[in-house]
Amino acid sequence: MTMRDITDPTEREVAEGAVEDDGARANGSDPEVAEIQGDLDELLKTATERDEYLALAQRTQADFENYRKRVARDSAAAQERGVASLAKELLPALDNLDRALEEAGEASAEEPLLAGVRLVRSELGAALGRAGIESFSPLGEPFDPSLHEAMATNQQPAGGAESGTVVEVYQPGYRLGASIIRPARVVVAA
Repeated sequence: MTMRDITDPTEREVAEGAVEDDGARANGSDPEVAEIQGDLDELLKTATERDEYLALAQRTQADFENYRKRVARDSAAAQERGVASLAKELLPALDNLDRALEEAGEASAEEPLLAGVRLVRSELGAALGRAGIESFSPLGEPFDPSLHEAMATNQQPAGGAESGTVVEVYQPGYRLGASIIRPARVVVAA
């Protein structure tokens, strides 16, 4: 049925309104369609904001993880520096105890004072060991300036030692992990 077929004026007005309604819906001017379109726009906007906030949260979490790792690394380094600093202060006392024990020798092993000095030396060495500090004596090894400090060069050939080899150790070296607290003081074969 077309508009020409409708003869009643009331029916004609209703039909024209229906045609207008169909046109309005097609153009998006229907209030229901406009509301749905608005809701859809709001939903897209909310999804975009959600994605932005998610990205921000992920960046913040990554930054926090990096911060946590950096603080742990810095804390470990500070602790190692503190241990190394304390060890540097204690090593001269340990060297003096070693010299005292060398001078006393084995002759007076029963003397209580000497036993006490040995006990103190042993406890001090054990405490440094518990802190991760270890002693090293490079006797017979090739000279390495990053690990050893040459105090003298032996001009006399030392019992078949190759040139550049450590032939005598004045003081042992100490290290904490890979870092050298004090290099070993040595005599090197010429």
